[in-house]
Amino acid sequence: MTRPGIVVRAPAKINLHLGVGGPREDGFHPLVTVYQAVSLYDDLAASDGDDWSVSVTTADYIHPAAVPATGDNIVDRAGAALAALHGRERTGAITIDKAIPIAGGMAGGSADAAAALVALDRIWRLDTSDDDLLRLAADLGSDVPFALIGGTALGTGRGELVEPVLDEGSWWWVVVPSPRGLSTPEVFGHFDRMFPAAGEPAPADDLLDAVATRDPAVLARALHNDLQPAALDLRPDLAAVIERGEAAGALKGMISGSGPTVLLLCAHRIQAQVVAGALAVAGHEVVLVANGPVAGAHVVEYA
Repeated sequence: MTRPGIVVRAPAKINLHLGVGGPREDGFHPLVTVYQAVSLYDDLAASDGDDWSVSVTTADYIHPAAVPATGDNIVDRAGAALAALHGRERTGAITIDKAIPIAGGMAGGSADAAAALVALDRIWRLDTSDDDLLRLAADLGSDVPFALIGGTALGTGRGELVEPVLDEGSWWWVVVPSPRGLSTPEVFGHFDRMFPAAGEPAPADDLLDAVATRDPAVLARALHNDLQPAALDLRPDLAAVIERGEAAGALKGMISGSGPTVLLLCAHRIQAQVVAGALAVAGHEVVLVANGPVAGAHVVEYA
């Protein structure tokens, strides 16, 4: 038997700055990154019951075959971790409505994990502390803590140590997912081969100054992604997407995280719509418009 539940909404993330250092002894790369949560969302509906189940529906631009199998995905692990913390059984019926592009460097899986932690904490009536939720989130994945916090934040360590930063701007983005994925480990491995002497990750000072200005032109000049050369070397076709978007009026194009999604910063909403329209006419099947920063995982509906 299921009981009334809630719907939690969690945003996609983009990296405005991604500085990558050489690999540590544990294999992870030290990062200095500035995350921003943007208005592409996955919604997670949860209700308690006697058993555990996870099902997924997708937006029409996401192929269902690309969705990780349930049973041992990050949402299953989030439920198990929260249940173990409180010494209870993992129960509940979870339905995820996915609209964040999959395998695109936008942390859709991390958003789902954050949404699951928030939803299950509520329906199980646990009142877990913020510190414990963030610790569980960091154990689940580098991007999960930010998916809880949202907004704009500085990330360090492997990205799991997050600190909100001042960002009073409203930034408009055109998001161009790729029909072909790009493996994150493959991109990092290629980065290591291209830059074998990588030292400390590039600091984010210029980017942090830029988001405080509310000026898109200043932000455009500060955008930075150390993984972009590796991603473009593996997928040269993505450079043409960036060039096409900038030719249509975008202030700056870049790869989102490890790719293959392309981000195009625009001066305002109307310009973003114009750029998106030009890319659609050029043959790109999926072109999305989003703005940020937006809130992290949060309850939007009580059933």
